[in-house]
Amino acid sequence: MQKRVLFISIALVSLIVAQIGSYLVEIHLEQNHVVEILPFLNLTHVRNLGGIFGLFQGKGWVFAWGSFFFLSGLGFYVFRDPRLKRFEYICFGLIAGGGASNITDRFIYGSVIDFIDVRGIPYWDYIFNTADVMIHVGIWPLVVASLFAGHEDKGTKEAVSEPIQGEESAETEASENDLATPVSQRRSPVPPKGKKKLNH
Repeated sequence: MQKRVLFISIALVSLIVAQIGSYLVEIHLEQNHVVEILPFLNLTHVRNLGGIFGLFQGKGWVFAWGSFFFLSGLGFYVFRDPRLKRFEYICFGLIAGGGASNITDRFIYGSVIDFIDVRGIPYWDYIFNTADVMIHVGIWPLVVASLFAGHEDKGTKEAVSEPIQGEESAETEASENDLATPVSQRRSPVPPKGKKKLNH
């Protein structure tokens, strides 16, 4: 129960923080206006009418409903699976909050407000927002954890199979030794007959 409350709390905080960012950009920064913060970081107000990386412009409603169903499935999974660890609830909360913020942007402003403009990265020419940051901060630890979990499972299976192979080798060796023993020695010894009691 406490972990589920943690998930909801992280999701709500992520949603609120991301929405505050969108609201401040909307009222203080005109569209397509650039403010230099650092030599490699600008605030640039742009609108994303499509999906991830600006793909499929004008189809934002498709991504809004797709995100809604995805987040509904995510919430169902989180509340139904008791095996999740604490950090997984935190990561899923970040993903849910970030995704919900982008959906909220589409319904309030008609598009997603992007404004974080990082410069100097080769082959990178994208502008994103706080919600995107939270989604990635939630996704990548889960990806890394799943990779390590896969290696651990593989190592556990190998460790379990080694004793079994050893037992099979020992049984095979014992069978070969039995075959190498002469037939006369492999016959079961006849149990000694009981002594007859003498009548006096």
